[in-house]
Amino acid sequence: MHRNIYTMKNNKSTFLVFGLLILACSLYRVWDGRPFGFAPQIAMALFAGSVIKDKKISFLFPILSMLVSDALYQLLYVQGLSTIKGFYNGQLENYLLIALVTVIGFGINKNKIVHIVAGSLAGAVFYFIASNFLTWIGGGLDINNQPYPKTWEGLTACFTAALPFFKWSIYSTLIFNAIFFGCYYLYSRYSVKLQRQAA
Repeated sequence: MHRNIYTMKNNKSTFLVFGLLILACSLYRVWDGRPFGFAPQIAMALFAGSVIKDKKISFLFPILSMLVSDALYQLLYVQGLSTIKGFYNGQLENYLLIALVTVIGFGINKNKIVHIVAGSLAGAVFYFIASNFLTWIGGGLDINNQPYPKTWEGLTACFTAALPFFKWSIYSTLIFNAIFFGCYYLYSRYSVKLQRQAA
């Protein structure tokens, strides 16, 4: 009986932790003036894929985070408090890419720092390559508001223009994964301690 009560409390605490992470990711995106590319969504997707046992739910957390934060952006934009729209062309493709990043998280051992660092780099690289390829193939615009040519030069120009974003994407993914996995490690140790005391 006591173990069942403890398990219920533990499950509630776990969902509370993930809920707070989603809220943190969502609110962070509405910080105007942050370096473009510096966002926690890739890290959240990798973390969810690594930690959540139910893989269907692991896809839900990063997507829900993005949906909430995009809605907040759109609200601020409508109210004239931000120049960045929450809803934009290519939004569904972006959600799909984040979902695919979650799959990379499946291969991250949450207890190994090398796995976390390698997974963070792999997630950032995958997102950079896939998102910019989709931008190029989908008729994305360059700094002169002209579509990138469907040539090797056009593809190279598209990737070159995105390099500053890529740098901040790597930084943010490493930083946020250090926070997410670090907090999860501390939380897991605390839970084990409580479980031993209840036994």
